[in-house]
Amino acid sequence: MVHWCTHHLETKDEKTGVRMFPAIATLANMRSVALAVTDGISFVEIAAPCEVFGVDRPYLADPWYDFVVCGPANARITDWFRLETTHGLDDLVTADTVIVPACADVDEPPPANLVEAVCTAHENGARIVSICTGAFVLAAAGLLDGRRSTTHWLHADLLAAEYPQVPVDPDVLYIDHGDILTAAGKAASIDACLHIVRTDHGVAVANAVARRLVMPLHRDGDQAQLITSPVSDGHDHILSTLLPWVSQNLERPLTVVDLARRANMSTRSLTRRFNSITGMPPLQWLLAQRIYRAQELLETTDDSVEHIADHTGMGTAASLRRHFSRRLGVSPDTYRRTFRMEPRTIEAYSKV
Repeated sequence: MVHWCTHHLETKDEKTGVRMFPAIATLANMRSVALAVTDGISFVEIAAPCEVFGVDRPYLADPWYDFVVCGPANARITDWFRLETTHGLDDLVTADTVIVPACADVDEPPPANLVEAVCTAHENGARIVSICTGAFVLAAAGLLDGRRSTTHWLHADLLAAEYPQVPVDPDVLYIDHGDILTAAGKAASIDACLHIVRTDHGVAVANAVARRLVMPLHRDGDQAQLITSPVSDGHDHILSTLLPWVSQNLERPLTVVDLARRANMSTRSLTRRFNSITGMPPLQWLLAQRIYRAQELLETTDDSVEHIADHTGMGTAASLRRHFSRRLGVSPDTYRRTFRMEPRTIEAYSKV
């Protein structure tokens, strides 16, 4: 019997559509990370967890993660590498976070011992993460029943057909329910791993890791896996210029009309582009950026909530508190107490 951690489930505000996470996990109880490897697994999906969680970063957070790779000895990684580890799949059950990357063959049932280990780990309270077709393992374990989930767009129809009780969304990068996180494949695996760091350590640390990886500081989980419009028509280039500009001018009282004028397009075209590229309307994306910036300032400065509200374009401290609590489930003051960086860490962060 699978134990459901319903107190962590993702919800959405009915009026704004903004995703809300009622609880903040911290590294104090989520330190150990185990990566499940099976024979013939793809290299790309295991590279991201190894780089993000397996490289010690005491200059950002001390302690960092305790990272282990679990799998059968001498397992093939694609056709180029062999796994050397002293940890079998049965060691997954003691980890705080278990990451299940892509299956070697989605046309074959996932290994029974892996499914059992993942199920047991979840019953023990672990956070379970799938990357790409690793979602098939979670579905086989019954962990995705009734939960909106994602996988690589190429395999989304097969996942939905084989597990009709799983609501499959093929159009997003990752979906986080707190105890269960499913992510699309390839590059989205890095986004999902950075999202976990952001959840455990805060925005500033996740941004520092992203800079080290030469990655965008943040891609929201609802962002589309595929950009359906060709870049050559010029509009996507304009939008890719607009997004950084907005991030650098969050203190301004920006409207959709302002953004459309800046991008030299109609408000209707702008909204269509935003929905296609970011997975959300312009003002919802803008609100998310304001909150991310507020999180970073709460972590790295002693600025008052009033000052941060002004600097992020939220207007008043009351407005910041309302939107912040609605999205993250905690007040700005509680968030600061949880994720406030030590001075030496702030100095190291400023140099990354």
